[in-house]
Amino acid sequence: MSKKSKIILAVVLLAVLAAAAFFIWKANAPAQQAGSKTVTVEVVHGDGSKKDFSIKTDEQFLRGALEQDKLAEGTEGQYGLFITTVDGETADDSKQQWWCVTKGGARVNTGVDTTPIADGDIYEITLTTGY
Repeated sequence: MSKKSKIILAVVLLAVLAAAAFFIWKANAPAQQAGSKTVTVEVVHGDGSKKDFSIKTDEQFLRGALEQDKLAEGTEGQYGLFITTVDGETADDSKQQWWCVTKGGARVNTGVDTTPIADGDIYEITLTTGY
């Protein structure tokens, strides 16, 4: 096999692998729902008090819904928004506090920037102490 044939074969193989990786990623990507939807966010404050918020939104991801209603704010990190304040309460780093996002009691494995929302979803955001 000539050197030119080997290079062409390598390029074709690389293109096939890249296409396969794209289709696998696309098949496993979280589903997004476009259009108007209502999601509920239950905020559990540091003192244990709870407050429910019903958010009507056209946003596709949780971050957009939270920011639309000015419910959460934070700083930009390598994974998107790192929530520091929810419903006016700011996590205290000196006490190792942070906001934990769950859905149905189970931790969400994505950041709020990439957590897709659908009509009727219920999320909990809890001020948690200890890393």
